[in-house]
Amino acid sequence: MRKVIAILLLFIIGYYSLDVLLKIPFGESAGGVGKHYLESTIKETGAVNSVTAIVVSYRGFDTLGEVTVLFLAATGLGAILYDKKAKKRALQNASVIVKTSSKIIYPLIALLGAYVFVHGHLTPGGGFQGGAIIATGVLLMFISYRSFETNHKALSIIESLAGMTFVTIGFAGLIYGTSFLQNILPFGIPGELFSAGIIPLIYIAVGFKVGAELTALLDNLLKTIK
Repeated sequence: MRKVIAILLLFIIGYYSLDVLLKIPFGESAGGVGKHYLESTIKETGAVNSVTAIVVSYRGFDTLGEVTVLFLAATGLGAILYDKKAKKRALQNASVIVKTSSKIIYPLIALLGAYVFVHGHLTPGGGFQGGAIIATGVLLMFISYRSFETNHKALSIIESLAGMTFVTIGFAGLIYGTSFLQNILPFGIPGELFSAGIIPLIYIAVGFKVGAELTALLDNLLKTIK
């Protein structure tokens, strides 16, 4: 029975996939979607960054899926490393120059990461890039100070709240609008910081989520080679 159901599901998926491919020739867009994005981004989303509007607004489900994939990857790696014992090896401490400079550079890296995801609707960048930059700053501290530790409970709370914020904003569009992740806030004046409705809020949530997850991953990896 299971084999019959599996074959039936594969047939249904294959049929509709083939139907889409036949209706839209490979390499061609349906109805000038790309042109519509470029011409209508500011009017429909309030964001001057077309890439941001596409990723967070027009194709917000894709971004939600990417965030979910990153979460599953982080969870899977954490589970694999959970029982791994740290290898006993002598690690040379960083020099005084590296330690001193890291204290100065780390806050600047964190500030840059925050700037990137807060201004994602105005300039190139966004939540994923900003979160990765912040995690890079944490990696610098790991390299500079062998005793540097992170609070996994705090990281877990940040990651959870950020994910819940993303989903809550999406459901708010469904409740107060007509679709998931619909922009229900005023667009404001394009080009200004407080503009583009919910897009900056989503990118801030994604930035915190990605930063927390990557930091936790780095901590888990480094603890297995100490």
